[in-house]
Amino acid sequence: MADYQFGKGAGDVLFEGDIRFVLSRTKRIRQVWSGEDRLVTLRASDGFFTLGIKGAERIHRLFPAPLLRVVVVDDAVPFVSQGKTAFAKHIVSVDPALRAGDEVLITDRNDNLIATGQLLLSPQEVMATGQGPGVNVRSGILKESKD
Repeated sequence: MADYQFGKGAGDVLFEGDIRFVLSRTKRIRQVWSGEDRLVTLRASDGFFTLGIKGAERIHRLFPAPLLRVVVVDDAVPFVSQGKTAFAKHIVSVDPALRAGDEVLITDRNDNLIATGQLLLSPQEVMATGQGPGVNVRSGILKESKD
């Protein structure tokens, strides 16, 4: 599933090493952890993964820029890294292969990972409108979501 969602090799990188699964009450996989770090959460609604910061770091190391990335201006980095929304006017570039609803890696101009989230608009809409929220940030490097 990870290879389908993120690209070839993502599953091997995400789930390497000592991992453990957290199950839902119905005994389905809900989250995947490595030590004390959440790698991914499996969305029950569609079976896709949402990334924790540690999972995003693994994906970030695997795929070179601009793959899976949304780049924000330097002024937005402190806010986005705290888990706040990345607005379209603060987005400098977006991987053109992404689609609205995709999980993305949010980076600064130097390709330093600052957050992970869900792209709300298509790359073309983000760059053309420059208004409204562009990425719903799930986890910033300074604030990890419990999701």
